[in-house]
Amino acid sequence: MNGKKPVFNRIKAVLAEKGKTNLWLAQKLGMNKTTVSKWCTNSMQPTVETLFEVARALNADVRELLVPSKNKGSDQTL
Repeated sequence: MNGKKPVFNRIKAVLAEKGKTNLWLAQKLGMNKTTVSKWCTNSMQPTVETLFEVARALNADVRELLVPSKNKGSDQTL
């Protein structure tokens, strides 16, 4: 193992791209800032429903928040 934690979502990256913070997102969604922080570090994942709420809050396509599969030969479109 390489010691790296797997990455499942890009919430942290999209927040940075949009110039927003974890705290801003937590307040926008009415959620605990610790929960949002865990999503951003990929130590916890949001539900599918919450992922769509995050996308709406960030005015982003939900696909921007996901990390594509690395399976060779697979279609990586969603």
